[in-house]
Amino acid sequence: MKRCIVIGLGIFGINIVREIAENGFEVIAIDKKKESVQQVRDLVSKAIVADGTDKEIMDQVGVHEEDTVIISFGEDLAAATLITLHLKQLNVGTIIVKAPNEEHKMILEKVGATDVIIPEKEMAQKVARSLISPNMFDYLPLSDDYMISEMAPPESFLGKTFAELQLRTKLNVLVIAVKDLLTGKVVTLPPANFMVKDGQVLVVVGKEMDIANIR
Repeated sequence: MKRCIVIGLGIFGINIVREIAENGFEVIAIDKKKESVQQVRDLVSKAIVADGTDKEIMDQVGVHEEDTVIISFGEDLAAATLITLHLKQLNVGTIIVKAPNEEHKMILEKVGATDVIIPEKEMAQKVARSLISPNMFDYLPLSDDYMISEMAPPESFLGKTFAELQLRTKLNVLVIAVKDLLTGKVVTLPPANFMVKDGQVLVVVGKEMDIANIR
């Protein structure tokens, strides 16, 4: 079982604990506030009231290289930097840190964070995209130009095959999977004669602007 250590139990940290614990991870939760630790103690394998920046606590937990550590200290850059440096010295492979802005993100990446999340910025982008492209459900950036997106097919797609739509040729978008919302069935790499129907979700790869043009 994969083990995840969450340090800092604010709103973000507590919700991360709930999500990963419900999906089968072994979770160790650490926060210096007793009331915060009590909120997750029934969800995790170990709940510790302690200062997460304390090296001795990490030694007691026995952090392993294969562990995933998530750090959520709000705007306390010094604390996040300190524990990131220590985890890097322990050769932890995956160090995910919550940051409030791009400046903090740059510093944390330089000291060893493998991934830095700015929740407010990412949520703002998601809301903006939902307004720009109402039929887009979710997305995953692949690079500065390309992304994977889940989207509802527009009415003009319904009843047509991918051969008829010619999405790759006309719109520079590739459909890599189709989900049926009613049955839950997923068809990966659907063939050219696959017909698009209502109640399906298309999983597509393409440039953001090209995907946004599908309406």
